[in-house]
Amino acid sequence: MSTIRDTLVDAQHRLSNAGIDSAATESAELLAHVLEVPRNRLFMQDTLAEDDRISFERLMAKRLNRIPLQHILGTAAFRRIELEVGPGVFIPRPESELVAEAAIRFVNEIANPIAVDLCTGSGAIAISLAVEVPGTRVVGIELSPDAFPWLEQNIKKFELVVPVEVHQVDATDYSADVFVELSGKCDVVTCNPPYIPVDMIPRDPEVRIHEPAMALYGGADGLDVIRGIAKTAGLLLKPGGLLVVEHADVQGPESGEMSVVSVLRAAQLDEELATYIPGVPGDLLFTEVSDRQDFNQRPRFTVATRV
Repeated sequence: MSTIRDTLVDAQHRLSNAGIDSAATESAELLAHVLEVPRNRLFMQDTLAEDDRISFERLMAKRLNRIPLQHILGTAAFRRIELEVGPGVFIPRPESELVAEAAIRFVNEIANPIAVDLCTGSGAIAISLAVEVPGTRVVGIELSPDAFPWLEQNIKKFELVVPVEVHQVDATDYSADVFVELSGKCDVVTCNPPYIPVDMIPRDPEVRIHEPAMALYGGADGLDVIRGIAKTAGLLLKPGGLLVVEHADVQGPESGEMSVVSVLRAAQLDEELATYIPGVPGDLLFTEVSDRQDFNQRPRFTVATRV
């Protein structure tokens, strides 16, 4: 019988040879899942029972076929919470934790805040806001019929002071009833939108094959959804309210007109939007537009203040 250490060393080599960067961590995660213990409770010298070895090999076969680790485990960690994920819903990434952090810091200073998370997917950002700032009214918006059941399932897992309210509508359709009802009332709007250009193929098969296309692709230049949610956020936010939008590292300020900073700085009140909110067509929607970096000092999200 093999020890846990021998099993992990072998699994790490196999995952690494398959091109998986975090092979050591992932092999330990898979074995801990089989043994139903936290990863830090794996005792390296313990022997591995044959039935557990077989179960582990089944999970390894899936991972070697580049099925995402989170799909195999059925969960994804995000800040203080663990979310249920699977086919049809985008797996939350650590980069999005910074979007949540910016929003949480902002509403922490506000009494009885209202937050809207557009393109909410699994509910990672929305639920984090509700968990970390108790009493916040949080509204999650998700269009995908495949992702929406995961969103509802995740919300039910948490005993929230104010449950997250969810609506299955297009985040770019600012005429939707939920947006009109919240017009000018919101303190913060967050969004991790689809932002990959349609002709750009993701390198990793975990993304290319297993992530839902609706959560990935944002039109010819990747910015179509961001242009749309800028108007929705313009309708939702109070003067002085904050918009926080995630983007690709190639859509930072150095991208010029193709940057999210440029899109938000150029966002204006048009004639149709002016039928819903006060102002003159041509008025700018946002001021104090700036970009922020991720953990690796790459441009990753943009913040903007409602005029």
